[in-house]
Amino acid sequence: MPTEQNDPGTIEFPPVPAPDEQASREAVARQAQLTKPAGSLGRLEELGVWFAARQGVCPPHPPARARVVVFAGDHGIAQHGVSAYPPEVTGQMVSNFLSGGAAVNVLASHAGATVRVVDMSVTVDTPPVVSAHKVRRGSGAIDREDALTDEEVRAAVQAGRRIADEEVDSGADLLIAGDMGIGNTTPAAVLISLLTGTEPVAVVGRGTGIDDSAWMRKTAAIRDALRRARKVHNDPIALLRTSTGADIAALAGFLAQAAVRKTPVMLDGVVVGAAALVAEELAPGARQWWLAGHRSAEPGGPLVLQHLDLEPVLDMRLRLGEGSGALTALPVLTAAVKVLGEMATFDEAGVAGEAEA
Repeated sequence: MPTEQNDPGTIEFPPVPAPDEQASREAVARQAQLTKPAGSLGRLEELGVWFAARQGVCPPHPPARARVVVFAGDHGIAQHGVSAYPPEVTGQMVSNFLSGGAAVNVLASHAGATVRVVDMSVTVDTPPVVSAHKVRRGSGAIDREDALTDEEVRAAVQAGRRIADEEVDSGADLLIAGDMGIGNTTPAAVLISLLTGTEPVAVVGRGTGIDDSAWMRKTAAIRDALRRARKVHNDPIALLRTSTGADIAALAGFLAQAAVRKTPVMLDGVVVGAAALVAEELAPGARQWWLAGHRSAEPGGPLVLQHLDLEPVLDMRLRLGEGSGALTALPVLTAAVKVLGEMATFDEAGVAGEAEA
């Protein structure tokens, strides 16, 4: 059930439960009994064990109600030439999601997942179906001002928590976090640089496909934003307020709460990964409930995975966001779970095992 808080002015997450070790041991033992040489299915075997531990049962059930939640928001920094696309694209893409025309829609249909879009801080009006949790129109330009006020950042994180609760309570057995926002790789780079201790120049990517001049502007913006972020680096909520936006703050709350609710999450690209770094600070141990769908082509992507000790399912040079990389990996996870649950054992098939041979 959702967790309640006594003081609405504070944001505290309860301890994150550990995955089920007994189910994990049973899954490892079952893998050794299946009609194949031990380890011959490589990462598929590991993924099946991982999912069994998160479901708390062996054999696990394939994800039947996977749900993608795309957090959308505009960023003031996008007005300063850090993206190849104009800021108005965010609102236009929200409409595209709702009409089913985006990559996330196509990939979700293929993988058997459903898509929900949440407007956290898009600058234009959006339909009530996506704007119920909206905090503001756009977020501040983080190289020169805070992204959010104290009240707004708390509202955004709590909205992410509520959205996770809504999805779990409605039956989702696997969540996928996605993002949409022109300029959002700039605050993501700030978080990654700060929390992994990496120089900004090693984190700044091409995002939507920027040229060298835009890359230089983006690097300068991240440098200036980092000066402001370092003052609050020990306070996750203050860091979200200073350096991100309502969409990323909500993502952090969503990822932390999903772990509290013992619901596995497939992470997507660099923006979701940056939010995950903060979510792990908010709810230590949350990363035990996350699976990295892919290794982002953005330079910050591998830094996130290394910091969180996560191994990606795929590495296909993807950098779109939206949840697209995680959705591409979802059929692989489903196949791994089905192998563990549906493949015959040596005894069932009447096949001699390794020791007998």
